[in-house]
Amino acid sequence: MTNNTLLDALQVQLGSKIITSEVLYDTLVIEISPAEAFGVIELLKNDADLSFNFLTLIGAVHYPEEKGRELCVVYHMHSWKNAIRLRIKCYLSQENPSIKSLTPLFDGANWQERETFDFFGVNFEGHPNMTRILNMDEMDYHPMLKQYHLEDGTREDKDDRFFGR
Repeated sequence: MTNNTLLDALQVQLGSKIITSEVLYDTLVIEISPAEAFGVIELLKNDADLSFNFLTLIGAVHYPEEKGRELCVVYHMHSWKNAIRLRIKCYLSQENPSIKSLTPLFDGANWQERETFDFFGVNFEGHPNMTRILNMDEMDYHPMLKQYHLEDGTREDKDDRFFGR
């Protein structure tokens, strides 16, 4: 199966649920709404022709400059039957970083969703144990969000010329 035949099949199955599509690094990437994510991924898994039976990765990306779309949850799917991969993106607002959990579909989603929650603060609705997995429970922030200054702006002992600025 090629990316073009996969996109054609997805357009037939999903229609207007696909917001955008493109091929990046030889992988088809589609964007869908967070409300549609669970149903779309369930369809991709259970469809006999598409057979996306392996969830490779769940992660997130923080885009602080994109108002209303600050967080992007990214799913990497793999169809062993068709030897093709698919990347699915869902954008969330920072005010409500919430999306339905995939744990009923994939056991491996459990750890990956907890890690994404831990580092980015994305809440996976219906997850059986939405708690931190790698960071300390005492942390009151999510370290991968680009909200914190990396250095002290009041320092006078640094010469920016030596740091490429």
